[in-house]
Amino acid sequence: QVQLVESGGGLVQAGGSLRLSCAASGSIGMINHMGWYRQAPGKQRELVARVFGGGSTNYSAYVKGRFTISRDNTKNTVYLQMNSLKPEDTAVYYCYFYSGVNYWGKGTLVTVSS
Repeated sequence: QVQLVESGGGLVQAGGSLRLSCAASGSIGMINHMGWYRQAPGKQRELVARVFGGGSTNYSAYVKGRFTISRDNTKNTVYLQMNSLKPEDTAVYYCYFYSGVNYWGKGTLVTVSS
């Protein structure tokens, strides 16, 4: 059974930083891409960033230049370094791994105070 466990969320002041981690365990197969979505209250879930097997990355226009996604293939772990956080970054952040099937974490709350 595949499990994704996120960590690193919390409360931070505007301008601060947080680093999210997501570790996958179980027989996940060959990972095509992995990354992070977020969902703010009353809004739809949106892509934040993803990294592909070859190392290329995509970022939402809202976070480009402030967030950095990285991975450790040996640990089946994906990270999201979030700098210069803004109150509008407040959301539940979900990690995912895609290997022909989407696997999702349960989410970690990030709250940015003004």
